[in-house]
Amino acid sequence: MRRLDTSDVNFAGQLEQLGASQDELNPDVDRIVADIVADVRVRGDAAVIDYTAEFDRLAVSSVAELKVPKARLKEALEAIDPLQRDALETAADRVRSYHERQKQDSWQYRDDGGNLLGQKITAMHRVGIYVPGGKASYPSSVLMNALPAKVAGVAEIIMVVPSPHGELSDLVLAAAEIAGVDQVFTIGGAQAVAALAYGTETIPAVDKIVGPGNIFVATAKRQVFGKVGIDMIAGPSEILIICDGGTDPDWIAMDLFSQCEHDENAQALLLCPDSSYLDSVQASIDRLLPEMEREEIIRVSLKNRGALIKTRDLDNALAISNQLAPEHLELSVADPEALLPDVLHAGAIFMGPYTSEALGDYCAGPNHVLPTSGTARFSSPLGVYDFQTRSSVIMCSEQGVTQLGEVASVLARGESLTAHARSAEMRLARKSGEQ
Repeated sequence: MRRLDTSDVNFAGQLEQLGASQDELNPDVDRIVADIVADVRVRGDAAVIDYTAEFDRLAVSSVAELKVPKARLKEALEAIDPLQRDALETAADRVRSYHERQKQDSWQYRDDGGNLLGQKITAMHRVGIYVPGGKASYPSSVLMNALPAKVAGVAEIIMVVPSPHGELSDLVLAAAEIAGVDQVFTIGGAQAVAALAYGTETIPAVDKIVGPGNIFVATAKRQVFGKVGIDMIAGPSEILIICDGGTDPDWIAMDLFSQCEHDENAQALLLCPDSSYLDSVQASIDRLLPEMEREEIIRVSLKNRGALIKTRDLDNALAISNQLAPEHLELSVADPEALLPDVLHAGAIFMGPYTSEALGDYCAGPNHVLPTSGTARFSSPLGVYDFQTRSSVIMCSEQGVTQLGEVASVLARGESLTAHARSAEMRLARKSGEQ
């Protein structure tokens, strides 16, 4: 793992190179996905059947065969290990409870002129959630994407999950049952995103698509945005740890591993003013890495995008963190609450040495769908607000129309928009005539 020092004259350049986005557009992938999206849009079910046979090696004669019966979800919940069921239900309760606190209500008020102004909050009607499938099992993705939608009041949740060669995880289906998913289709890839965006004879079109996927899924979400809403275009996973040197170095090494094991492009950074502590963490990495099931993935990630960075002090570390706006920020220090006010940009903030990022991934309560690649500067974690729309409410009173109409008229004529001006002035004239 490379070592950097903020006192080096070329540190800024090294940091910029280390933080360079790995999620660049791929013209070949873009073209392939565009063809798939266009085909599904035109041929509907027939295209979905063809791509499922090609990419998932699963032959069916109708998309109806790819729909998972509700009874199968219940069977999966009953079939999983009782400890797994308890863990899923506990996590779901915590995620649901946290997101209940995000709910917003419609509001109204009257100004001095008696005009009624406000905002109407409305849940989306139907959303789609994409869940990776096959041998991979990500029930946590089901909970994190479906539960905020349920709390928001979304009427129908459609889940798509690929099942290559017919492989399907009971844990994923059990999570769908716990989260209240309404329909599940065993399709994946760009074709699943296109089907959700445009609808087919069997798969209903949705208002928004959320959930992680590979580069083809991410590219498809980017292409259908505008027809439907999306959560975000997620890049490789990231963790940035600020440590004062008081945390067990084995804990920190494992926290770094926890992000690197996602894929070779994941990023793990440790910032600390104590050089000897960085040495201890490196020793822990060297000792623990051979024990990891995904050793090679972690090793490549640490080599390509990882770093142990010596800072002048904790303030210097915070400044670098704010510059990078990491997806996951661990404040592994004795007094994390003292640092919190100075954190400007981060997807999620994990406070204190006992708070591993993994707790946020599964069961703490906050959502694990977080902005990556520096987008925490302007983006937020997935939440209830992502499944609601807000409409402005305006009702002008007879008293208020005089003042507002005159203001609108002046501004409209200043912009040479005569119809706008006259639209306001006609109401003034009628009110004046009545008097």
